[in-house]
Amino acid sequence: MRSANETKPPRGQDDPATAPALAAMDLLGQRWMLRILWELEPERLGFLELRRRMGNCSSSMLSVRLQHLQSAGLIAKNPDKSYELTTAGTELGTALESVWEWSRRWRVSPTDTHTD
Repeated sequence: MRSANETKPPRGQDDPATAPALAAMDLLGQRWMLRILWELEPERLGFLELRRRMGNCSSSMLSVRLQHLQSAGLIAKNPDKSYELTTAGTELGTALESVWEWSRRWRVSPTDTHTD
């Protein structure tokens, strides 16, 4: 958390300092992206196993999302056709641990409809 003396990071599309954060939010905000990273965090997985773990994500959607994550440098496809997190993907997973802790603390569930 920021101290009272620290300023908030810049906001707005036109601020060059904001561009990387906005690009990351745009990428990770797409459906299935964070779930794929979640599933790959503990181990490398082949496409079929990853697809099985993804529930109702179609094979074609999973393929597209995997390509996007590869292009972003967050996952790598190995010669045996399995997928794993890159160093950047692993670092992102570490950063997302605070979201996991927050969700446990606040008991966020898919059925929550809070508007405040």
